[in-house]
Parts: sequence; C-alpha cells; structure tokens
Amino acid sequence: MQKTSARLLALLSLLGTRRDWPGALLAERLDISLRTVRRDIDRLRELGYPVSATKGPEGGYRLAAGADLPPLLFDDEQAIALTLALQIAATTEGSGHAEPAARALRTVRQVMPARLRNRVDALRVTAVERPTARPAAPVGGDVLLALSAAAHAHEVLRFDYGPGEPDRPPRRVEPHHVLTRDGRWYLVAFDLDRQDWRIFRADRITPRVPNGPRFSPRRLPGGDVATFVTGRFRGATDTTGDWPCTGTVVLALGAAALAPYVRDGVLEEIGPDRCRLTLGSWSWTSLAADIARFDVDTTVVGPPELTHAFAHLARRCAATTGQAT
Repeated sequence: MQKTSARLLALLSLLGTRRDWPGALLAERLDISLRTVRRDIDRLRELGYPVSATKGPEGGYRLAAGADLPPLLFDDEQAIALTLALQIAATTEGSGHAEPAARALRTVRQVMPARLRNRVDALRVTAVERPTARPAAPVGGDVLLALSAAAHAHEVLRFDYGPGEPDRPPRRVEPHHVLTRDGRWYLVAFDLDRQDWRIFRADRITPRVPNGPRFSPRRLPGGDVATFVTGRFRGATDTTGDWPCTGTVVLALGAAALAPYVRDGVLEEIGPDRCRLTLGSWSWTSLAADIARFDVDTTVVGPPELTHAFAHLARRCAATTGQAT
C-alpha cells in the first residue's frame, strides 16, 4: 500500500479529474478500503482542500471551490504550460500583471521537483509587443474579473468611463468579450444608451454595483471577436503601419456594415451612415483599388498621394473601356 502522503496526492489528483467520485470507485482506484478513503478525505480537508460529500445511492465526494487557495497539484504537462503562461505575463510590460506573474513564477519553480525544474529552466519566452504611441495603463485584476464575470453571466454592466463625475449617469452595456491588444485591455460590448457596439478601454472603466438584469446575447458584427475588433478597432496603431503606403478616407457607409470586410485597417464610426477608414497597401494605386472595391461614395482625407492614385486609377479604368479623355 502507498504511504499516506503519496496516497493523499493520488487521491487529490483523482478528485481533480472529474466532478463527482463515488467512494467505492475511489477505494477501488487507490486499492484501499472505504474507511481509509473517508479518513484521507478528512486529512485533505484539514489541509485546506474543500472536499464535500455528495448524496446518492453510493455516496461520493466532490472537490469544490473554497474561500482560500490550498496547495495545488499539477502534472508535468500542466506545470510546463503554467510556466509558459507566467513567463509571457511576466515579460509583458505595461499590462499591470508583470510583477505578480514574476512572483508566481518564482513560487511555482521553487516547489517543482528537480527533474521538472531543469526542464522549465530551459524555457525562455518573452512577449514582445508592437510599439504604441502611448504606454498602456495598468488594469486592476478586480476590474478584469468584474468585466469577465458580467460577460459570462450575461448581466448588464454599469460603469463610469473616464474621470468620474457624481452627477453623470453610468454607462449601461451588454458585455460580450474582454480582450487584450497591443498591451491594453478592452471590453467589447453593446451600448444600450447609444444602441450600437462599442470597444471600451478597460483602464478607463470603474464598475458600479450591482449589475443590471440578465440579457440574451446579441450576434456580434462580423461573426467573431477577431473580425469585429480588426475591423472597428479604434486604437492608435494597427497593421496599417507595416505598409509603405497608408491613407485615410471617409466612406458613405456605416462601420457595422463595413466591418466584416475590413481585415487590416482601422475603422471608426463617425455617424449612422459614415465611417472613417485608415488602410495600408504596397502602392498608392493598389490602395485606391482596395478602397474602391467597397463601391460607396468616398472622400479622401489624406495624404495627397492617395488622391492622385484615385485619379490615375480612374484614367486607367476609363482607358480600359475606350472612353479615356
């Protein structure tokens, strides 16, 4: 029979693999008696693990969530995955979680067995963010938890956005997704007061309690978060900065209708039937052609090279039909 300490670890590992465990099945797996199972469950409880008894013909046990975080047990693959995630978080500056992640990484490494510590010490992962115009503001973990919890529970979220003013009513949104981009955290939500989808910077959000009523989730424009954010993201940087030619236009079409077809630009809604698009390409003429494919009235904001490219494209198209002037 296994020693008590090894048996407790085996019992804890089994409890973590499924929701409910019949006592007889635990006894069979560990090759011990039901009485020993009950005694080991009591020892786990004394160590801080919230193991509850379940009702039923055979009775059983369940590892539940507790008020405090007891010692955790990971297999080798879980420990390596956790190390990778903590290294990424610890090397992402400006996220507000680099220092706690570094402390957690040291704690996890300290309790690893030597054979596993040697493997994870060979892991050197660094998160390299694209440069942004302004450094990202840190976001408290309590704010991220509040946003994620409201999105998961489908509860209307109320919050102050930006500097708080006592007389200003809170924003009311249906939260859809919490995401990170270029070192900043954002909330994608449907604004109930403006009746449109919005992307909010999480570092400017101060949640109000309690949350509002539950809601039925709406379909996000574009079908998924990645498509929506790529199309309508309002940040100062985007993949357009990687192109040698970048221009900005105003299109006579709402951003929501255009969002599914814009993959590499910055799209901003400026009215119900108007939006501003910043896009990049390998040449000015190809950029003009990319914008012309949307088949809507277009006003060039700049630069002048894009205006000249539209004129050149128009002459080329006219020559193709034999109507050049």
